[in-house]
Amino acid sequence: MGAKPCIPVEVTVRFPRSVLRSALVTAVAAATAIGLAAPASAATGRYVALGDSYSSGTGAGSYGSSGSCKRSANSYPQLWANANAPSSFAFVACSGAQTSNVLNSQISAVTSSTALVTISIGGNDAGFADVMITCNTSSDAECVRRNQEAQDFARTTLPGRLNNVYTQIRSRAPYARVVVLGYPHIYHLNGYCWGGLSETKRAAINQSSDVLASVISGRAGAYGFTYIDARRTFDGHEICAAGTRWINSVTWPMDESYHPNASGQRGGYYNPLEAVA
Repeated sequence: MGAKPCIPVEVTVRFPRSVLRSALVTAVAAATAIGLAAPASAATGRYVALGDSYSSGTGAGSYGSSGSCKRSANSYPQLWANANAPSSFAFVACSGAQTSNVLNSQISAVTSSTALVTISIGGNDAGFADVMITCNTSSDAECVRRNQEAQDFARTTLPGRLNNVYTQIRSRAPYARVVVLGYPHIYHLNGYCWGGLSETKRAAINQSSDVLASVISGRAGAYGFTYIDARRTFDGHEICAAGTRWINSVTWPMDESYHPNASGQRGGYYNPLEAVA
């Protein structure tokens, strides 16, 4: 014969309210101790500046002993660190960096004690240095073609590369404020330039900045990061603008061409960063 089936019996146990209240308080306190405590203030915790030449400050001068990375004393990361005195400051952004360089040689600076991370990245992945060379040495049609090629890359391949970087940042510093800084328009169209690139080339280059902004802001938003749209913060200060220009035209050394100068680092990047961090 089979065993008699077990019949479940529901038992209700009543605890005094004082006991329940005490248990709830203990549970909440324990959860907070495990990891729900508020993160350190960005202005007092560790600050890590990641990224490429737009973050290192290439084009703004005063590079000290940073070598080919060209980390400028006039760059927005250094200006923010000077003004806010974080508990520690790791300035690892480097001229020429792509997403792979951030993952291979920069991301280790981000730790669990990090309160603020800033980054500009993606332009070199999409080949915009080559875009500018092509537009300065080739026809309108070839410049437009090269920009379209870069834009296609930005739409299709760059999102996955940004995801890899942003995932690592969030994993290493789950409570840090992360600010992603975009790229400005290089040119003010129909502006005050005589000679140089044609308006067709300038428009194609600016369109590439628009595509980058759309892709980068979209991925940053998906991770809950703050995005600073440099097209807006540099507005009126591009090459060919009537106002004070914050972006170098063709200059020497050549790698500093089409990069923010010291005024651009301060007005276009540092000031808006100070407003959000």
